Amino acid sequence: MFPILELKGAAFERGRLHGELARARVERSLANYRNLFGHAGLDWEEAQAIAGRFAPVIRELDAGIYEEIEGIAAGSGRKTSEILALNARTEILPPTFPEKASPEWLAAMRKGADLGECTAIAVLPGRSANGKTLLAQNWDWLGAQRDCLVLLRAATGADAYLTLTEAGMVAKIGLNSRGFGVCLNILRSRDDGLGLGVPVHVVLRKLLECADVAEAERLLKRLKYASSSNILCADAKGGSASFEVSPVAIGVVRQSDGTLCHTNHFLVAAAQRSVVGPPASLSSEPRLARAEAVARERVKHDLDSVKALLRDETDGLLSICRKPDPAIAEFARVESVASVVMELARGVMHVAPDVPSRCEYEAVVLQAEAAVH
Repeated sequence: MFPILELKGAAFERGRLHGELARARVERSLANYRNLFGHAGLDWEEAQAIAGRFAPVIRELDAGIYEEIEGIAAGSGRKTSEILALNARTEILPPTFPEKASPEWLAAMRKGADLGECTAIAVLPGRSANGKTLLAQNWDWLGAQRDCLVLLRAATGADAYLTLTEAGMVAKIGLNSRGFGVCLNILRSRDDGLGLGVPVHVVLRKLLECADVAEAERLLKRLKYASSSNILCADAKGGSASFEVSPVAIGVVRQSDGTLCHTNHFLVAAAQRSVVGPPASLSSEPRLARAEAVARERVKHDLDSVKALLRDETDGLLSICRKPDPAIAEFARVESVASVVMELARGVMHVAPDVPSRCEYEAVVLQAEAAVH
């Protein structure tokens, strides 16, 4: 299992504990993104300079989250600009990547490298065997990042949250003690990079303070974004929605049959002005079709059926459950680095710390005294 970091105290102290307890993983994460940015034509100093532009935007949204970032830097012994670069890594990557990439990366693409990533699903009470919301996701990304993952279990006053994220980053997939949870699918558009906006991983951290999907929608609709993402939200009350955010608009996808699936392409045309042309191997559309088909097969879903969906290998190396392709250079090899199924009402996150078809899920509980019952 990934390390579970217990974070308490004021914002800076929570960040300091994060950086100190995960110092080695922060170092690995920095090295991996330094390498990735290099393949995108950005040296490390340039990436940090771009990241620095987001500092005022983060402070304006929530000064405490910026203090967490400063604390991570202090605890890990790194510069704040480096930790900012991790938290703004989605926004730093140019929209032309990987179309315009290093020769090594282009060679990997010719062998089938595909950055299409992540399959997420919400199961609402009417389709859940126990009448409780389930929120789940496979996180597909560069395999080298698996060794950088951590679970943050944080107490923030009367509330708490639990998130699976990359060391040095304030949040990603997670749930809170108010019965609300979030998943993430990266989207790409040529609208990306048009201006400044709140980095999506900072948005996810802020969302973990919300009580329900309605509050999350109000927050998301008042923010500006520098890059495109889909944020699938659900709550213990039975609310759910996918929010396709971009620099030009927000598209909202609602569930129609008690389940809601999303992968890595826009479903709301108005949420973007210009689509990035996907490589021929992009798996996003077939993954979504397969996830929706599997979701429809059962009248009621439970933990086991959702885990089975996330372990689906019907489409080989481009399946919902993605094994690494040994034919592709390791630096460009995408796989399911982790898988998560969340019981929002119980405050329990079931985590598979590897490709989910080759490991078991382990339950990680939000602080018992804060869990929703």
